[in-house]
Amino acid sequence: MLEKFTVYIPPFSQERVVRVYLPMGYHEAKRQYPVLYMHDGQNVFEDHDAVGGASLGLRDFLDKCELDVIVVAIDGNPIKEDRVNEYCPWTGGEFSQMITGQNSEFGGKGGAYIEFIVSELKPLIDRSYRTIEYNTAMAGVSLGGLISTYAACRYPETFSKVAVLSSAFWRNQEEMEQLIKKSSLSGIEQFYLDCGTSETNDEWINRKFFESNQSIYELLGRKIENTRFEVVEGAEHHYSFFRKRVPDMMTFLFPDFRNISGGF
Repeated sequence: MLEKFTVYIPPFSQERVVRVYLPMGYHEAKRQYPVLYMHDGQNVFEDHDAVGGASLGLRDFLDKCELDVIVVAIDGNPIKEDRVNEYCPWTGGEFSQMITGQNSEFGGKGGAYIEFIVSELKPLIDRSYRTIEYNTAMAGVSLGGLISTYAACRYPETFSKVAVLSSAFWRNQEEMEQLIKKSSLSGIEQFYLDCGTSETNDEWINRKFFESNQSIYELLGRKIENTRFEVVEGAEHHYSFFRKRVPDMMTFLFPDFRNISGGF
């Protein structure tokens, strides 16, 4: 079942919808549950809420598999430029300029966004639902992957499992690589990354997108033993392709539930 409520995000002076998936039988059971935090919440659970009409379909997937996990999805900013601001910890660097052909003034608010999740939203969720406070994961798509990786580096004691799909690391490539090198990541148990081979219709950009993800994977792999990188042949940068990777992502994050595989 899905519950929705609004929260006020002080650094953005804005209210935002938070969607919470509760496992089947939650209200009858007395147990506690691990929690998965996700970004672009309107695109996580159901197609009719999603930008462009295609979501990850996570509600149907979780219901079908009866996976015992609480998923908290924070809606993204509907304004494209503000979404970039909130999901990028820094403004664009040289790699970003190479990809786009121009300097970018957007970005720089990602740190405040993650600080809000850690300091305000997570405590609220832990008070409101039967969570296992120390068993917390984070996942994101595209820029959501960038900000999830940043969260892992800044708060490895909070987010012990991370999954990122087709991450737009290129926006903050240099800063992200340096942050990974400086971070201990000692609390990270599992880290899943993937990347499509046809993210755009430009072959040169596709190669750079892959190189960006490959570089981040190699840095993470040196520090986190259980790191996995999947290259998805023919996959485009679209939710119809992201959705197909949900079973692999969830199985990796929650290995106790190995029955959550195909047919989705």
